[in-house]
Amino acid sequence: MRGLALLALAASLCPMVASAADVSLDDMRKAVDKYKDVKVALADGYITPDNHCVSAANSGLPPELGAMGIHYINPKLLEITGTDPRVDGKSTYTDWMQPSVLIYEPQADGSLELVAVENLVFQAAWDASGKTEQLVLNGRSWDQMADDPATAGDEAHGFMPHYDQHVWLYRANPAGDLMPFNPAVNCDHAADAHKM
Repeated sequence: MRGLALLALAASLCPMVASAADVSLDDMRKAVDKYKDVKVALADGYITPDNHCVSAANSGLPPELGAMGIHYINPKLLEITGTDPRVDGKSTYTDWMQPSVLIYEPQADGSLELVAVENLVFQAAWDASGKTEQLVLNGRSWDQMADDPATAGDEAHGFMPHYDQHVWLYRANPAGDLMPFNPAVNCDHAADAHKM
């Protein structure tokens, strides 16, 4: 009984979470399998603005965290409004069956391997929409990203303040399927990646 009372107390102290519904990673994988072919992603409107491969090291973080890879964003889903001085938009989009970002690891032969997906919501757009629920996927709160000008790294990776969540669908992540960086991913062949 005491355990149940403690659980009830903990639940009452936590904010209400409206977007915490669990999403099946198998269903998500089936929905995005077609994007293993980057040409299909391009045909569906995904682009990579600069072919930049994001790693922990080039983000000013400990290299042992690993990397993310090259992000292919969908400007329509993100409702991009500008890119200078940072990418900005109106996105409050959270559909995991058609994520707004696809992440590829460059391979030695110049090809790209789909390793993860991501959704990104601009903080100002979320606040302006009147939404008050916490962004959560499968029990994990999305990361809140904003660049700190006092540090050398760019914590927001060229974007205005936003919330984002990565899902490692195609590369096992020792740190966890929903963590931002993956120690099993690298940017070693970024210079060899085809510029599409």
